[in-house]
Amino acid sequence: MFGTDTLLNGYARSAHPYDLRSLRYIIAGAEAVKEATRRLYAEKFGLRILEGYGVTECSPVMALNTPMFNKFGTVGRLLPGMEAKLEKVEGVDEGGRLYVKGPNVMLGYLRADRPGVLDVPPEGWHDTGDIVAIDEQGFVAIKGRAKRFAKVGGEMVSLAAVEMLAAELWPHYTTAVSAVPDARKGERLIMVTDKHGATRADFIAYARSKHASELTFPAEIVILDKLPMLGSGKVDQLAIDKFVREQAAAKAAAAE
Repeated sequence: MFGTDTLLNGYARSAHPYDLRSLRYIIAGAEAVKEATRRLYAEKFGLRILEGYGVTECSPVMALNTPMFNKFGTVGRLLPGMEAKLEKVEGVDEGGRLYVKGPNVMLGYLRADRPGVLDVPPEGWHDTGDIVAIDEQGFVAIKGRAKRFAKVGGEMVSLAAVEMLAAELWPHYTTAVSAVPDARKGERLIMVTDKHGATRADFIAYARSKHASELTFPAEIVILDKLPMLGSGKVDQLAIDKFVREQAAAKAAAAE
């Protein structure tokens, strides 16, 4: 069975333990698997979730955990025949921007402004746009999209890492984080969740218990009845970013 964490979590909460008796493998992708989801499948169905990683340009799988080599918190090791290199990103201490090369990498892009001209990856290296860390055993841990880092007080903060903390604290709710400009710190984090009663104080207390940096603390938490979602079961981040920007602009206008 294949699915995102959101869909797998929904299946698990609805299914009887006997419903998934025929499954041998569960492959997850598109978003990080939460600890609560992993534990639920292990305890209720006796099954492990094998998390993988891919992008369309790589046909599409790049890395995968397997029954013999499975490390939670990573997306597994690169598939045979693939090479990887990490480019240093200013402000990011662990890992770097991932470039990959291999037989499964696309030939190139066809762009609307240059019809019929193939824009090939330089020397075959495809820029995934993801910030990752690769350990000594070759397991890949995704830190977030390069575009989904905020510069707070001069330091780069992964919005995905903040969302994972919220997912651990409120495992049965959906949370997204966006960043808006801040005159003092450069950017500030706004958290949007459907967890009614969620407070900044609760999040800060949990984040501190996990030894998270104070830079991960959201400046504000906005509560909605339901977050905008894509058909894949993932949060519609573009809609969240637009909502947060509009809210910030309205507050700035009201303060003038």
